[in-house]
Amino acid sequence: MSQTTFLLISGLYVGLLFIIAHLTGRNKKASDFFLAGRKAPWYVVAFGMVGASLSGVTFISVPGMVGSADFTYLQMVMGFMAGYVFIMAVLLPLYYRLGLTSIYTYLQGRFGNYSYKTGASFFMLSRIIGASFRLFLVAIVVELAILEPMFSQSVPSWAFAVIVAVVLAVIYLYTRKGGMATVIWTDTVQTAAMLTAVILTVLAIANTQGAHWTEIPELVKSSGMTKIFVFDDWKAGNHFVKHFLAGAFVCIAMTGLDQDMMQKNLSCENLKAARWNMGSFAIVLFLANILFLSLGALLYIHANANGIAIPEQADKLFPMLALDGTLGVMMGGVFLVGLLASAFSSADSALTALTTSTCVDLLDTPNMDERRAERTRSRVHIALTGVLFISIMLFKSVNDSSVVAALFTAANYTYGPLLGLFFFGLLSKRMPTDQLIPYVAISAPILCYFIEYSLKAKYGFSFGFALLPVNGAITALGLALLPEK
Repeated sequence: MSQTTFLLISGLYVGLLFIIAHLTGRNKKASDFFLAGRKAPWYVVAFGMVGASLSGVTFISVPGMVGSADFTYLQMVMGFMAGYVFIMAVLLPLYYRLGLTSIYTYLQGRFGNYSYKTGASFFMLSRIIGASFRLFLVAIVVELAILEPMFSQSVPSWAFAVIVAVVLAVIYLYTRKGGMATVIWTDTVQTAAMLTAVILTVLAIANTQGAHWTEIPELVKSSGMTKIFVFDDWKAGNHFVKHFLAGAFVCIAMTGLDQDMMQKNLSCENLKAARWNMGSFAIVLFLANILFLSLGALLYIHANANGIAIPEQADKLFPMLALDGTLGVMMGGVFLVGLLASAFSSADSALTALTTSTCVDLLDTPNMDERRAERTRSRVHIALTGVLFISIMLFKSVNDSSVVAALFTAANYTYGPLLGLFFFGLLSKRMPTDQLIPYVAISAPILCYFIEYSLKAKYGFSFGFALLPVNGAITALGLALLPEK
């Protein structure tokens, strides 16, 4: 794909986002920024949430990891389904009963102000890390498609920084007015674009292999990469029990205890609509992950059939094949639209949720007059855009592993205290000393790191993604040991 074509497609796509932002941002009050006036249709929210959940991590990293992990990621996805049931049965009724804008307000009522600020701070840290990872993927692809040819493979740091700054500027500009209303509708369009791109890529690969679309399941199976379940090695990080439990708790933490995802649910008119949203979202997400894993198997089939060397960094496999022309001229454009959709759909909602949490949880804007609250929100929105830029550049300097693994590794440590705080609050009536809770929340991830490191070094045992519930359990145990108020 030529640089001109790349820029033209990007420009048209960004233009569409700005049109949606203009339409959804009209006649909006400042308070509508956070929850879209609680009038969002549940089916629109559900479909848009799929794109926000999948993001660029799923779009690029999940297909790439099939080569080393087969379909074992599906074990975690099965765990996700159990997590969604818990969210619908327990968390959503709680949030709607309390009438929350920020879900971390629950911690204030349950434990006190120190716990409240701690929970919000851990969310912000988690989201900044997650959004940075995801946007980093987009920047990598742009670097591969545009910057490497332009600079003859040796891309200067300033050029990468310019790409990141432009992407963040676009996200800031189209979310600054409409807030959650804009995010909900842009995410819907972006989910459709992402899934369409994957389906067209699957069909294109099948066509190069001389297979009819009805033969795609057999073609995927022929890859030898469709192993799902791991029961034979209990020490492995991807053992079924570990993966399933990790999936359930990752889902609860990264969806049910995440302001980004719950903010969309709370924008629905009532609890019934929110439950319909969550249930339909879960089904579509499950099917989408099967689609992405199947795409991964097909990418490896295509590479082997054409004698294409697999890149050392698996995250680059999909963009490399889509852009090299072996799948047809149009597939480069299709991939680009899907990539842009996956990046913007997660980053725009993350930026909006971070702004909400900072304003509501840390700066208490609901108790300000409307003019001051709006001015504060605007400043926070642009400041957080700058924070994301710095975080992406830091990640660029240290990245040396699969993005999907890095994302969930980070989540194990940053979402664990949130998991422990909420579960202890729900399952216990004890009132530990509020001022001491931040020390427990900070200590638990540190202790988890040393436990994981020691067990792996001495016994070859890894919790894998199941480190998240272990972190949550240590946090809850620490809270139980604290003296009561």
